[in-house]
Amino acid sequence: MTVSNGWRAALLTTLVLLSLLAGCSTKPRDETPSGTAERLYKEARDDMDAGSYERAIKSLERVEGLAAGSLLAQQALLDLAYLNWRTGEKASALTTVERFIKLNPSSPALDYAYYLRGVINFNDNLGLLGSLTGQDLSERDQRAARDAFQAFKQLVDQFPTSRYAPDARTRMNYIVNSLAAYEVHVARYYFRRGAYVAAANRAQQAVTEFQQSPAVEEALYLLVQSYDKLQLTELRDAADRVLRTNFPNSAYLPEGLSARNKPWWKVW
Repeated sequence: MTVSNGWRAALLTTLVLLSLLAGCSTKPRDETPSGTAERLYKEARDDMDAGSYERAIKSLERVEGLAAGSLLAQQALLDLAYLNWRTGEKASALTTVERFIKLNPSSPALDYAYYLRGVINFNDNLGLLGSLTGQDLSERDQRAARDAFQAFKQLVDQFPTSRYAPDARTRMNYIVNSLAAYEVHVARYYFRRGAYVAAANRAQQAVTEFQQSPAVEEALYLLVQSYDKLQLTELRDAADRVLRTNFPNSAYLPEGLSARNKPWWKVW
């Protein structure tokens, strides 16, 4: 019987918990390194459930060393990555999950590791803090978004039936729209400052790379206006035809940049 990729992480956790249950039924207490590791892991799980993340992290670090090479050590490493992310230690979380991927290339939880790597970067760049300060997500540094996209892509390419793949695909679409909006944001910045060549280049990049993104409409408008300012009439007319063909009711045609409404990503 073949276990689907979607349940690999769950299988790993189940195997670990079963080994702990078996250990709990043994008396007297097992003081071997493996027995101590199982006891520490159980304590760490209790601390995680209670929200005592810092104490759980310390226990998990000991578990990894005591149970090196075992499924228990793998689970401890993934839990460490997750808790480091939850406590705001993004660099440590990424280092830990990368170490897991390097050490365990055939792990049943490898799909979850890829997913977690994507989520860490996704939330770092696209989390709620930006919205609370009124900052457009497309205006933020896009390095983390691109890293998140690559992690999610690796997941869906290698484990297309993983339980995490559907959510990864949704996040990938979101990231693509964010990257397109970023290019348009930069193009708009250049256009408003009279740097029309730079504006045209960034708008063209958005149109070429992100053809299905909502940001393409504004990118085409900026392309038309930039070519017009540069007196490149043939290129202007060609871009204008594409804009009118694909967006015949575009608000940018009569209203210009004042037609910009609520950002595509802002749903609250």
